[in-house]
Amino acid sequence: MAALGLAALAMPAAAKKPPAGFEAALPAPAVAARPVTGAIFDASLGYAALVQGTSARRVGDPLTIVLQENTTTAKSAGSKSGRDGGFSLTPPTAGPLAFLDPNALKAGGQSSFKGDGSAAQSSSFSGTVGVTIAEVRANGTALVKGEKRLLLSQGQEWIQFSGIVRLADIDPQTNSVRSAQVADARVEYAGNGAVQRAGREGWLSRFFNTISPF
Repeated sequence: MAALGLAALAMPAAAKKPPAGFEAALPAPAVAARPVTGAIFDASLGYAALVQGTSARRVGDPLTIVLQENTTTAKSAGSKSGRDGGFSLTPPTAGPLAFLDPNALKAGGQSSFKGDGSAAQSSSFSGTVGVTIAEVRANGTALVKGEKRLLLSQGQEWIQFSGIVRLADIDPQTNSVRSAQVADARVEYAGNGAVQRAGREGWLSRFFNTISPF
């Protein structure tokens, strides 16, 4: 059994690839041309209200997500308890038990416990990623998703993002929205290559850590 586990750990892990499902959304198919009616306005040729400008509004429209994530967490816990107990017996001064030593008939016990624990974590992530609208909903929100891939000399890195944005929150000047305004946001920043492998524990160390009881 140990030999099988050692062999499994010795095999090189499969290279991690970006998960699927974050591809750019395509715009809706063009509406078939209608017969010419002589009217000047035709919505099938494209329409944007004056109050909306050129911000993303339809399926397939791109927009920019400004990533500004800062998270800080802290937790502490403590516990303390104590207990004391005693017992003593005084023998008679006369009679067959008079020879007993009163000090030998005393007993006592004491126990105490004190424990403290604390944990703290902070993370920060900033940048931008372009996404496209995948679905427009009737309540004025839209599902967006997208990814950015970087092919470097020592491996590949990617950023994937998806979430629900309110169309009214999109900045009309920059066609962007902050990540803090995105509901159900999912961000993945990962990669593969020589740099990621160098930061991973070796297979022999992982094996001994698996079977170590300490």
